[in-house]
Amino acid sequence: MRMRRSRTSLQNVTDAKVQGRVLIYSGPMCPFCTRAKRLLDERGVSFEEVDVTVDPEQRDAMIEATGRQTIPQILIDGTPIGGFTELAELDRNGELAALVEAAKDTGAS
Repeated sequence: MRMRRSRTSLQNVTDAKVQGRVLIYSGPMCPFCTRAKRLLDERGVSFEEVDVTVDPEQRDAMIEATGRQTIPQILIDGTPIGGFTELAELDRNGELAALVEAAKDTGAS
């Protein structure tokens, strides 16, 4: 079962501190983006996806939010966690589930 993904417009991500969600900046030809989205899907984590390859303003928003220029870039509850490597490390350490749960709690309040 695939989790709900939504494509997010620039208007929705200009404030990167949106609480209670997982946001992934990605691109269609990016193997690490595919791996990150697959990992999130496998863990049952809903996320919003922003394709930065089609709009330079969205890439600029990503750089402003994360301080990085590479994709994927993943934010949980508005906090940049890095790319696929960092996401996989959080998952291996058991920290990903806790971060996502905390984001859900924040978003619910």
